[in-house]
Amino acid sequence: MDLALWIAAGLLALVALTGGITKTFVPKEKLAVHEGARWTRDASAGFVRTLGVLELLAAVGLILPAVLGIAPVMVAVTAACWVLLMVGAMVTHGRLGQYRLVLLNVAYLALAAFVAWGRFAAVPFTA
Repeated sequence: MDLALWIAAGLLALVALTGGITKTFVPKEKLAVHEGARWTRDASAGFVRTLGVLELLAAVGLILPAVLGIAPVMVAVTAACWVLLMVGAMVTHGRLGQYRLVLLNVAYLALAAFVAWGRFAAVPFTA
């Protein structure tokens, strides 16, 4: 179970890192031309960049606290926050009729819920 939770957290961290780098460092105008980032057309550049920074922090929060043994409960907290972020993403993509992306967000949500549950209850890190 511990290995499965590490793998799930690692996959989520990779997703968060990729999305965070893209939203933080790629200009909004370049993002807006891609169908999956169509939502950025109506969002401010600051909002897009803020989401990117939050995703970068999530990538760190899903791995680093456990690796360093400093406040490892933050892994579960970060995963729970990722669940909330995915709910927002599902609503946003759903409003745009991007149902394939909604399904992808559901998968990320399920992975994050698994990590949150696993690290809060099933196999918590001991501090």
